[in-house]
Amino acid sequence: MRKRLLAILFSSALLLASLAGCGQENGDTTASTDSDTEARDELVFVNYRDIRDLNPHLYAGEMYAQAMLYDTLVSNTEDGYVGCLAEDWTISEDGRIYTFNIRDGVTFSDGTPCDANAILANFNAILENRERHTWLEMMNLLVSVSAPDSDTFVIEMSEPYYPMLTELACIRPFAMISPNCMVDGSTMNGVDGYIGTGPYVLTDFVTDEYAIFERNENYWGDAPAIQKITVKVIPDNQTRIMALENGEIDLIFGKNMLDADAISQYVDSEKFTVSLSDPTSTRHIVLNTTRDILSELPVRQALQHATNRQAISDGIFYGLEPAADTLYSPTVPYCDVGLEAYAYDTAKAGSLLDEAGWVMGGDGIRTKDGKKLELDLLYNSDSVTEKTISEFLQSEYLKLGISLSIHGEEEQSYRDNMKAGNFDMVFNICWGMPYDPQSSLAAMRAPVYGDYEAQQGLADKAEIDQVITDILTSTDETKRQELYTFVLTRLHEDAVYLPLTYETNKALYTSDLKGVHFGTDQYDVDFANMYFE
Repeated sequence: MRKRLLAILFSSALLLASLAGCGQENGDTTASTDSDTEARDELVFVNYRDIRDLNPHLYAGEMYAQAMLYDTLVSNTEDGYVGCLAEDWTISEDGRIYTFNIRDGVTFSDGTPCDANAILANFNAILENRERHTWLEMMNLLVSVSAPDSDTFVIEMSEPYYPMLTELACIRPFAMISPNCMVDGSTMNGVDGYIGTGPYVLTDFVTDEYAIFERNENYWGDAPAIQKITVKVIPDNQTRIMALENGEIDLIFGKNMLDADAISQYVDSEKFTVSLSDPTSTRHIVLNTTRDILSELPVRQALQHATNRQAISDGIFYGLEPAADTLYSPTVPYCDVGLEAYAYDTAKAGSLLDEAGWVMGGDGIRTKDGKKLELDLLYNSDSVTEKTISEFLQSEYLKLGISLSIHGEEEQSYRDNMKAGNFDMVFNICWGMPYDPQSSLAAMRAPVYGDYEAQQGLADKAEIDQVITDILTSTDETKRQELYTFVLTRLHEDAVYLPLTYETNKALYTSDLKGVHFGTDQYDVDFANMYFE
């Protein structure tokens, strides 16, 4: 069954298919069409929580909803960058000045023109809250923004910055909201409405119950086939599945919306379709090199060899999250650099510990200079998966004489301790597409997450940081790849990161729904290209 499952899920680039009728009016679970032959134009989506604050310049709102309402200057597609609100652009020879030709005739859904002046108002609002956005390196390099005329918008940087267009294409914070929604030209403390230029408008919502989006009839692009989208809030995974089975919803989409056990039940279904993306991010454990025991490279290497990634992939994720050998999947840009995986080899792990002076004690725990080989693993207590993996590793490592204590903390406490470096080992997930590898590597140079503190014990930390900086300002593609290869090789050989599995985006939907696919942004749900047969 597993071989057949993997063949179905991975033999094609994407599985595009779809689902049959469900009720579209809020609270109505009966499909409605004018005739048996007329295609439906209403879709019911589901999310585990409310849409929240959809201010595109902040980070509290659901990104799929922000993407429905707002547009960015450019879009990042599988075929490269394409114009969005900017029809085209030029980049100066020195790579520092970006000049965007703003698309003519675009209006916000409240009728306000979306010209260069409106774009400038948005950027001024974003820059007012600049410190909030410095996790994006472009914010540290940006010198000025201007609108020489209503058709032209210019960004000047202090240095070249190759991920510039990638970051401008992100759903937030560079999506454009109507200036009429700003509060005295500002968005940092909230907005007065959620008005954009995107394919849909928000027409109704009830907190923790539902939200309704309807087609923007003044949309500048191709009109979506789906006229109305109702988003129901269903926190529980099993309840979402039952709602799909009962015809109350049409589509479940997202890496955290479906567990492996649930999705595996529908692989052979004719009524429902399963789609699985390429890896979007890597589930891994960060090893803190500033801690006494983990400051020893042989110990970190031993943990790499002692970890049965394939067992985790098969036993916990049914193969839906492939075993990970490296911090970033080779499918991520610049990351296919030929790194040699740490093979699962308990004999090798034991040998490394022996050679490092960690001797097996009578109680089954190794000791060195009177100290026991005892480590602590921190996980997010809101994650059932992380708890299950922790218990598996605790049992496996004990066979090698490694005592692993595990403890979970609620999400905010877990993140605070990770950022402060208060851990021996901690679960983490790469930022994912489109932020990997450039943005997540850039963040390693400052105490943004746990990476910075965890790397402080590395002798080559300063060199790694400098090369990351050089990557971001490089203009030569060949040189840039060489720099990436250096950084990724050093981090791999330093054994700071213990890769577990490659996360994938997942979708489960009725088989009459077409156009379901995964884009370059793992958080986007491309409703505008969906349709019912």
